Amino acid sequence: MKDPMQFIRRRARRAAMLVAAVTAFAAGLALATAPGAHAAAAAAAPIRVGGKNFTEQLLLSSITSKYLRAKGFTTELTAGLGSTLMRQAMESNQLDVVWDYTGTALIVFNKVQEKLGAKESYERVRQMDGERGLVWLDASNINNTYALAMPKERAGKGVTTLSAFAEQMRKAGPDASHPFAVDMEFAARPDGLEPLKALYKLPFSRRDVVQLDPGLVYTALKNNQVELGLVYATDGRVKGFDLVLLEDDLHFFPPYNAVPVVRKPVLDKHPELAGLLNALAAKLDNESMTDMNYKVDIGQQPVDKVAEDFLRSHD
Repeated sequence: MKDPMQFIRRRARRAAMLVAAVTAFAAGLALATAPGAHAAAAAAAPIRVGGKNFTEQLLLSSITSKYLRAKGFTTELTAGLGSTLMRQAMESNQLDVVWDYTGTALIVFNKVQEKLGAKESYERVRQMDGERGLVWLDASNINNTYALAMPKERAGKGVTTLSAFAEQMRKAGPDASHPFAVDMEFAARPDGLEPLKALYKLPFSRRDVVQLDPGLVYTALKNNQVELGLVYATDGRVKGFDLVLLEDDLHFFPPYNAVPVVRKPVLDKHPELAGLLNALAAKLDNESMTDMNYKVDIGQQPVDKVAEDFLRSHD
């Protein structure tokens, strides 16, 4: 007969192993159903956030990446991309979340040429990109459209709209000089300088139009070397250089509302992203974006610091 003590010890070891296995399973089940389990699961799959190569986009992508990490996700940030490259990365499953602009998606990516208002542009883009698996969430109140700006000292009384400026030009007569700085792309585009002149009846002569690199347009305005310049509405240099934006009262420029865009498979896997990013979009507008751009471009503050300050100030 076998040693009875050896038999008992073997049974005891098996029982202990069974108890340990049951305990481990129970602990795992409790963890999976605990309130923090979702955050842990979210952290396992990085959300790939992308951004374009100018200040506003560097800020938006940094804010989004930090915000999602604070909500329990892990993120991978790829910023500094060209507009077309970022779009291709979204369509080829290399990025998950970006901020894009209604005007860009409408005109550049979907080739829509008709003039649409802000709401119509957003709805059209959402429908057309939705067919490509790109979900446009709620639009923010950032509208980084083209604008025409004047140095403050040149902006006379009553000149608050492009129509008023055009009327002032016509009254000044054909011999008056009106130097107007634009970037080279806008000067040559079929939806650029020439149709703008036609709509507002702006009597710019060839000698009036000065073609410059975009950054030099701001410098020319700052140094009072031109009367009018083509700028972007939320650029920090508008505030930093004390420029006055003229209202586009005939709505020549399309709206460029910034909107968070998510690939549909990612949103299906993490439906809570919609609520999180919509809440973030609701906190952003031209004033807050211009202020952040100013801090980076004029105040020389690091992008990540400005992004963190924004998130902290909005809880």
